[in-house]
Amino acid sequence: MSWKLNSDRPIYSQIVERIQMQIVSGFYSPGSRLPSVRELATDAGVNPNTMQKAFAELERSGLIVTQRTSGRTVTEETEMIENIQKELATIQIKEFLERMNELGFKLNETIALLKEGDQL
Repeated sequence: MSWKLNSDRPIYSQIVERIQMQIVSGFYSPGSRLPSVRELATDAGVNPNTMQKAFAELERSGLIVTQRTSGRTVTEETEMIENIQKELATIQIKEFLERMNELGFKLNETIALLKEGDQL
């Protein structure tokens, strides 16, 4: 995946969101080892301090943990991962419905369009 970071929001928060997405989608599975700060910073084209700040935020949330001998790993608490996945999905749904409302669609019309699209 390419790192699409923009300057309209703090870079570290965009990195947090991306790594969260990678964890909840299964790209990084529970208990798996994450690449080092330097590796990810190089891949993303950001300063290692920025990546470290993102990792610290993920650690505070409990989504990743630091193992003294093996670096950082994804939490093995699958319930936490599922809760974050639902939270992220809820945000996406809310934003989608708000945009559809701005286009003039009522909820039932949006649902009908989704059902039509499902038949394609």
